Amino acid sequence: MTLSTSLLAAAPLIVGLTGPAILGAVPGQHQVDRPAVEHAVEHAVEHAAARQSMVVEHEAARSDAEQRRVLGYWTPQRMAAALPIGLLDSVTDGDGLLSGLTGRGGVQTKPGVSGRSGVQAKPGVSGGRTEINVGRRHQASSRPQASTIGARWSTGGAVTRTTGRVFLTLAGADFVCSASTVTSASRDLVVTAGHCVKDGAGEWAQNWTFVPGYGRGGEQPYGQYAARRMFVSAPWSRSGDDNHDVGMVALATSGGRHVADVVGTQDIAFNTRRGGQTYGFGYPADPPYDGDQLVYCAGRLRDDPYKQTRDQGLGCTMTAGSSGGPWLSGFDPMTGRGTVTSLSSFKYSDDQHTMYGPYFGQAAKAVYATAERA
Repeated sequence: MTLSTSLLAAAPLIVGLTGPAILGAVPGQHQVDRPAVEHAVEHAVEHAAARQSMVVEHEAARSDAEQRRVLGYWTPQRMAAALPIGLLDSVTDGDGLLSGLTGRGGVQTKPGVSGRSGVQAKPGVSGGRTEINVGRRHQASSRPQASTIGARWSTGGAVTRTTGRVFLTLAGADFVCSASTVTSASRDLVVTAGHCVKDGAGEWAQNWTFVPGYGRGGEQPYGQYAARRMFVSAPWSRSGDDNHDVGMVALATSGGRHVADVVGTQDIAFNTRRGGQTYGFGYPADPPYDGDQLVYCAGRLRDDPYKQTRDQGLGCTMTAGSSGGPWLSGFDPMTGRGTVTSLSSFKYSDDQHTMYGPYFGQAAKAVYATAERA
């Protein structure tokens, strides 16, 4: 694990560009104000250092051989047997985020909150699991709904390509999450939940693979993409702070092609207006869902009623496996395009009908600024 250095790399460039003008002036030409230039350079270095301190980076599968190994790891049998990420502590003896707060079962208690309302879990965690019978809401809708707590997405459009399943190994067990491609300079970037990349202050995920447009029976129409580099914010890496449950992953190419060139991307935005209409997507795998279909929730966002996070809630019965799935604002159901402004992160255990997602503020923006050029 290393702190990202890509932003600091800009500082010598700034000095190099301004150096000749500072060292001496050419006769008859405008002279540069040395104090002003030095102040600008100092400000740029401080700004880069401040942003760098917000981002933690991990090298994943860098070489071709390592990427082939990762992709080869995910046989159809392993993919079918992989568990929803919320079950992490139920099947391992790990001492990371999900086991270190209150003991077993992946259940967390927010500081200063007593009673059931203070207990939260990653989407659909086991250990006193509540199975939700959503009935007709789980059926395919003939046309997109502006308000639903869970329905199969059957309208098509870009979102069916840009959203995919994630397969990863953490604490010695295989898990699934969700993720989305987003616009980036590298054309290789996906956004997902921080806990689908790194177990809070615990270990980083291994064998991390993105399968866009995953379909029933394990269909993989656009191939598989191994992770090259992973990024989370410092608050998530230090303590698993739910306000910062955001991860970004730079993918390797597949067959020489960038993921963005194959499936397209969704826009991403930060520091947007809170509230408003949002569509959330993912591949929930705990009952009553099976992980083989893209599911969506739609409605208006609301603040965390317990005021334990800055996250916003969306009415949604999606379960484990949907972690990291994109929340799209300004979404056009006809084209399947929108702007990613949050993602599925956690639920309070006494309210299985509301999913919470982190607000994409300055910390998430810093992660993106580093990751998009990785």
